[in-house]
Parts: sequence; C-alpha cells; structure tokens
Amino acid sequence: SEVKKIHLKYLNVLDLSDSFLSGEEENGGLAVHNKNISNEINSNWLSSTSNSIHEARLKAKAKRRLRKNSSRDSGRGDSLSDNGDVSRGISVAPTSPKSKLMDRKSRMRKGRGLPKKGGAGGKGVWGKTGEVYGPVVVDEKDPNYDEDQENCVYETVVPPLEERDFEKTVTPIVLEYFEHGDTNEVAELLSELNLGSMQSEVPSLAVSLALEAKASHRELTSRLLVDLCGTVLSHSDMATSFDKLLRDLPDLVLDTPGAPQLVGQFIARAVSDQILSKSYIDGYKGKVDCEYARAALDRAAVLLKMSLGGLRIDNHWGTGGGQRPVIQLIREMNLLLNEYILSGDSKEAERCLRDLEVPHFHHEFVYEAIVMVLESKGEKTFKKVLKLLSLFSASSIITVDQMKRGFERVYMDIAEINIDVPRAYFLLEQFVEKSFSLGIIGVKLRDQCPRCRKRFVSEGDVGVVKFDRY
Repeated sequence: SEVKKIHLKYLNVLDLSDSFLSGEEENGGLAVHNKNISNEINSNWLSSTSNSIHEARLKAKAKRRLRKNSSRDSGRGDSLSDNGDVSRGISVAPTSPKSKLMDRKSRMRKGRGLPKKGGAGGKGVWGKTGEVYGPVVVDEKDPNYDEDQENCVYETVVPPLEERDFEKTVTPIVLEYFEHGDTNEVAELLSELNLGSMQSEVPSLAVSLALEAKASHRELTSRLLVDLCGTVLSHSDMATSFDKLLRDLPDLVLDTPGAPQLVGQFIARAVSDQILSKSYIDGYKGKVDCEYARAALDRAAVLLKMSLGGLRIDNHWGTGGGQRPVIQLIREMNLLLNEYILSGDSKEAERCLRDLEVPHFHHEFVYEAIVMVLESKGEKTFKKVLKLLSLFSASSIITVDQMKRGFERVYMDIAEINIDVPRAYFLLEQFVEKSFSLGIIGVKLRDQCPRCRKRFVSEGDVGVVKFDRY
C-alpha cells in the first residue's frame, strides 16, 4: 500500500509534462516511472526521486513560458491545454484578466489582428481621429417620419412676466441702479424680460422707490426715465405710468408725507425732458377730485412757469455728492456753518450735512469749522462749533478718521492762518484742549498740535505776551 501511495504522488508531480514531448518520449517517461518504483522497492529510490522532482520543475517552467507567449499572441498559434498537451492552430482565449482588459485586437480567426472598428470603437470614443460627420439624411420611408418637422423653426420663447412676479423681479434692478447709475445696464436687463402689459408699470415703480430715497437717487431716476423712453418704453407708457402715480398718491402719502410735491417735480422734469407732452397737465384741469393729485399738478405747473423765467428744471434735484465740484461743496458747507451759528439748530445742520452725501469729504467740514472759530471774535462761535463737532462725533456722522484728517489739515495750515489771525496759535491750542476734554480727539492728536512759546517783549513790558511757534 505504501508503494502505491508513493507511486500516485509522483504521478501527480510528473503530470506537468512538456507540451512538445512526443509519444515515444512519453513511453520512455513511463518506463522511468516503473524503474523508480522498482528502485523504491529495492530501497534505492532516493537519488531517482531528486532527479524526477528536478525534471518536473523544468517542465512546469516551460509550461508557464508557453502560457505567457500564448496570451501575448491573443490565442493565435500554439497553446497548451489544461492537461499539458499542445494545441496547434486552435484559438484559446487568454487566461490572464489583465490581457483581456488591455487587448484591443480581434480574437476572431479571420482578419489581420487590427484594432476593432479601425480604432473608432471602445468606451469614450466618438469616432476616428479627424473624422467629420455630415448632415443626417432623413429617411422618408421611416415609419416615424413626420413631414411637418421638416419646416419647423425653433426659437427661444420667454414667457410674459406675471403681475405677482413684477415687483419681485424689477425692484432689485432699480435698487442696483441707484448704486452704479448705469442706465444702459438697466435697459439691457429690462429688454431681456418679456414685460408685456407690465411695461407701463416700470416708471411708476421706479418713481415710488425714489420717493423714499435720497435726492441724488431721484435725479438718477429722472435720467433713467429719459434713457428708457423710446428704447424700452414708449411715450404712452410714460403717460399711463404717471396717471397711475396720481391715482396712488393717497397711499404714497402714508409712507412719504411730501409725495405730492415730489411727484409734481417728477412731472415737471418729465415735461421738460420731453417724455411727457406739454398738454399733459392741461388735460387734468377741472377733472381732479383728489387733493393730493391736485397739489402735485399745481407744483408741476408752478415749476414749468418758473422755467420760463430761467430756472433749470433739469437740475432741481441736485447732483449726487460724488459728482459735485469741490468748490460747490465747500461753499455749501460754509453756508451750513453760517446758518447754524445764526440759528443754533443742530438737527437742521445734521440734515443738511447728510443731504450733501459726501462722507468721504467730511474732513473739509471739520477744517472749515475750526478755521471759522480761529477767525471769529467771540466765544459764541467757539462754543457752538465745539458743541456741533461733539454731537457729530458722538453720533458717528463724522468718523474718527475724517475728524483726525480735518484737525491735521489745520495743523499744517496754521502758519498761513497766523498771518491773518495773530492769535491763531493760542486759540487753536484752547480749542484742541477743549476737544480732547469732550472726547472729540485722542491724546496723540492733541499732542500733535503746534503750540506757541510765551516770552515778554522786554523786561519792562509786563503782561505783554508774544506767541511764537517752536
């Protein structure tokens, strides 16, 4: 039984035989096996066993080499079968999974082994390199062929804007226009919308938003109406829109008490810019029952009569702060200070300063206020200006940076001011100390103040002080 087990063991090892062995060699191999068995029986099988194992290793190595070559040849030529026999001329699919994925060549017996579809097939491939597709010819015999589709013209259709979406869509456009002031951009955005019957609502919405805004925004609104008329909106749309504004005045007054006068100014400006006819106001004579509409039309009629006397209606809203000349801003700030010194109304001064809309130019207001104190001849101006600057500083109407810049400008020009005002150094030092005590300026800005050196003119002139800068 032990002999049979050993015999079966070596039969399995030697089963990996060479594929190129002939039948005679196989018979010789069987004779070798029988000889080994007889050697084992005679207890002389140790040396023959080592030879058999070495021979089996060589044959297994040759078999692996043949399998590798067969996978490269894609099943063409000779290959090994599972029992080690040589299969000549029989295509065997490669056993390596890697070769299946990477091999793009045809595995059919026919052909020259070129890539499939001339290299135009495979995942992510749209055709051969450089191939240009021509127009697709419609087959009229196709059962799905429809003759009406041949003459179809496809266009982009924008649905008309509904009333509930009008304000939600147009309001952001107008508010953004108040920031950049580009009428061309607004016209382009409106032309992309299919306003339909809502075209006449655009001017009324813009004017109603401008009523609650600043004077510069109202000026921008008047310019917008001029640029939109004739391109996006028609003259009849403008007239219909202002008719709606006159009807809605009772509601507008609730949010803006001065709405009748403002709407009247818009009407006068529209007539002056020729987007409304000159007979627009005359068409309402004797037909108005609402007192607010009557007040608006009266205001427009008065302004148009004043324009005949030389008043420019195209500038009655004023110009935005950033667009005004510097000389004009300085003049208005001086008028503001003079009016405040006479009336003492700090709220009115605050409102006028805000209406100028030049927060980046408030340092000029500080400079003019301090120079007015230095050139005055009494404590009244000193105290009132100090009070006003303290109020503006506490309410952050004038920022710390603008306040600091205004004081520094006075420090730089004090030498020239001292030529006209001999006591300028002394007054400036007092004003700076008071401003520091009220928290208008800080310690660092106070220490930067150019101070004066006290010395007597002569030993006998007791009480006479001469101020010099050091």
